[in-house]
Amino acid sequence: MGWKTSKVGTQTGGLMSHSPKSGQSPGADRSVRIIAGQWRGRRIPFQPVPGLRPTPDRVRETLFNWLQRAVVGCRCLDLYAGTGALGFESLSRGAAEAVLVEKDPIVVRQLLQAATLLGASQATVVQADAGVYLSGPVRPFDLVFLDPPFALGALTELCTLLDVRGWLAPTAWIYLEQSARDALPDLPVGWQLLKETRAGEVRALLARREEGSR
Repeated sequence: MGWKTSKVGTQTGGLMSHSPKSGQSPGADRSVRIIAGQWRGRRIPFQPVPGLRPTPDRVRETLFNWLQRAVVGCRCLDLYAGTGALGFESLSRGAAEAVLVEKDPIVVRQLLQAATLLGASQATVVQADAGVYLSGPVRPFDLVFLDPPFALGALTELCTLLDVRGWLAPTAWIYLEQSARDALPDLPVGWQLLKETRAGEVRALLARREEGSR
């Protein structure tokens, strides 16, 4: 189907060591912190891949305050997973599973190693383009994270694919992240925009799909 799926445990060993990018000091922190839950305070390392933009701690903390205990037991889909901060944070707070979809092979290897480091057996890492993944075999998720590169301008298209192809549980939560300068995306019929916040150049949105909206 054009992608590779890996469960935690298929790769073992220490964290990858790469030379820093030009202009970055060897001591620069390339990690994100898990805020709460069983892995509270643990750090997820990431490689300095061009375009990789971790969701700020402040935004993640706000998002999970919005969700409160709704994340417990839910099935999560983390598209454009990047550092994996959203997917791993969900698992730390009690999500039943998280599928992390990422196209870049370097980032995928780092996600697998981070999951092994945490012992996140509920994580599945998929190497795939997000659009290609959403065009493949479908199963519903309770919580979806949409954090594509801002330049793609793909949020409206991704929301439509999630909705019409059946990727969402009847009352799924959908988190969207975009540039604060961009107009709000067009949401499918039956979706309700519940929350919005900004942090610097980032606008974060939380929507919910109403039961029976399809």
